[in-house]
Amino acid sequence: MNKQRYTVTAALPYANGPLHLGHIAGVYLPADIFVRFLKMKGHDVVFICGSDEHGAAITLRAKKEGITPKEIVDKYHQIISDSFQRFGIQFDIYHRTSSEIHHHTAQNIFLKLLENNHFTVEKSQQFYDEDYKQFLADRYVTGECPKCSNPNAYGDQCEKCGSDLSPDELIHPLSTLSGKTPVLKETSHWYLPMQRHEQWLRKWILNGELDGVKIHDPKSWRNQVIGQCMSWIDGGLHSRAMTRDLEWGVRVPLENSEGKVLYVWLDAPIGYISATKQWAKDNNKNWEDYWIKQNNSENPNLIHFIGKDNIVFHAIIFPIILKAHGDFVLPKNVPASEFLNLEGDKFSTSRSWAVWLHEYIEKYPEKTDELKYTLTSISPETKDSEFTWKDYQSKVNNELLSILGNFVNRVTVLCQKYTGGKIPLLHSSSAEIEKVFEEIHKFPLQIETLLYQYKFRDAQAEVMNLARLGNKFLAETEPWKKAKTSPLEVESILYVSLQITAVLGQLLEPFLPNTAQKLRNLFKQDLFAWDDIIENAKPISGHKLADLPLLFNRIEDEMVQLEVDKLLRTKETLNTKIEMKKNITFDDFSQLDLRLATIIEAEKVPNAEKLIQLTLTVSGMKKTVVSGIAQYYSPQECIGKKVLMLLNLEPKKIKGIVSKGMILMAEDKNGTLSFISSEKEMEEGSIIR
Repeated sequence: MNKQRYTVTAALPYANGPLHLGHIAGVYLPADIFVRFLKMKGHDVVFICGSDEHGAAITLRAKKEGITPKEIVDKYHQIISDSFQRFGIQFDIYHRTSSEIHHHTAQNIFLKLLENNHFTVEKSQQFYDEDYKQFLADRYVTGECPKCSNPNAYGDQCEKCGSDLSPDELIHPLSTLSGKTPVLKETSHWYLPMQRHEQWLRKWILNGELDGVKIHDPKSWRNQVIGQCMSWIDGGLHSRAMTRDLEWGVRVPLENSEGKVLYVWLDAPIGYISATKQWAKDNNKNWEDYWIKQNNSENPNLIHFIGKDNIVFHAIIFPIILKAHGDFVLPKNVPASEFLNLEGDKFSTSRSWAVWLHEYIEKYPEKTDELKYTLTSISPETKDSEFTWKDYQSKVNNELLSILGNFVNRVTVLCQKYTGGKIPLLHSSSAEIEKVFEEIHKFPLQIETLLYQYKFRDAQAEVMNLARLGNKFLAETEPWKKAKTSPLEVESILYVSLQITAVLGQLLEPFLPNTAQKLRNLFKQDLFAWDDIIENAKPISGHKLADLPLLFNRIEDEMVQLEVDKLLRTKETLNTKIEMKKNITFDDFSQLDLRLATIIEAEKVPNAEKLIQLTLTVSGMKKTVVSGIAQYYSPQECIGKKVLMLLNLEPKKIKGIVSKGMILMAEDKNGTLSFISSEKEMEEGSIIR
């Protein structure tokens, strides 16, 4: 077959948190399956990924954790990189956008587009925090979503309804830095006038043509990709700012541009190119072979694996940048997946509604193939799908264990019993055996066709059908009944069964690499080229089978219940509604006189079941407070406690008693009240800050 060059990219994970199963199922696992297959086919492939380490979300996370943006990206880059490695996602390079080679590459592409007049400089009014003397980019602004009324939408996206937003669309916008309403202030940025590119984009996406040359087959693109792109184009493309007012990121390489960096969606996809450069440098390759248009028309096939939330960036904005530069190839395909949900709800990093990959690997290091199988079998290729622990249990027990594991175990046990653990001879054929061989020969091509169509669920199911064929063959031939009367026929049956097992050890490689390796070890076989599997994966008669460890263990109800209970606890926390009050300024807060006080007297208020009259001392000063805590504390329990008190609350008469302050209490979701005290022994009158 014609060997081709492929540049396969997987969306750069954002280095502000760990990976969850939604990320893996939609992007990284299908990309890894595809690349393993391409390499078995003998294609020249580079598999690229890396951490996306710039943007407002990084600096906000750093502020939240009280560390620098560099410390944030270093922390999560390591967690993400380790998770990929331990899960067996085999990138040729896992790079990072904070690297020097990336900054230089991104700046050079920016300058090339600027030189070719593909940017315009425009002034605009943007939100500005007067307290922090800083423009507020994207996630530095929060407010009410204009589409779903979520009060905590960001300036670039509402995580509740998924809408793309701009900061000026938010209702009641607030700065995440000061909590105050920002003001509008003029700033200048470099814009990409995308409307100039509508005509060629439309032809390229709908017809697969660029400058009159067929670039790709639009029929091979997923409907959701073309649909989302055309929705954008039909709605009219507009100029989009390609720079931001931020301190963290790739600096705009021009004079008088201090405090400005490249927009993350200009910066991040260029990370694929800079990562390829680093890989080529490390492996004595020419990076241009994988990105630059070739004179002999044998251009590299650029394939982007992404989630559906990144479609327009990879199928509209990045192609515009690549074409505007002039030297680069455009994507051959953008197999974007829909979303994977979790137990009836969307995966959410911010709400911690997730199964984290690194935690799964820590708990179940020997069960990576089980998770890969489950995620591929429910892969959200063309519509949203759902992961549940019960379904995971069912997939492992009823499919991997009962079909694949059962077949391989039966074959090896029968060989131990009837051939002394040696590979028998194929003594004679029969119509039944010939039919099975004919079926076996079909599988590589059937699976290959599905993989080239990015139908990973169907391709994996087809491999499992080979194991089903093996079980069916054993059930129909019943070698255990023929051992005494037809021992040679038994050996022939077992040889055919071992042939199926050996082929499984090759065809499973893209999907379940650990399991495939165990099966190849059984025969002491290497991994063969895809086109040579049928010819080379024949068991050698007379050779002794190696010991085969158990392929899969049953998933017990106890394990599933533990995981479900963990999620239920998360759900309970999420469902505990906290009514957020209106933000106050720091000046408002500083007017509150909060002190540590001691209760010296306490008595029930007559004719009031819930009220207790408290006398407190604060640095020698006595204060009377009426508090509604009688159903939680007796007067005797109150005396002697050091509590938090608001001193300068306006006096109020309650049941004839003038209350001159307020005791601060904690209230749980059931309404139960509890005193709050200082962790360390502090002096009475200590100020609460």
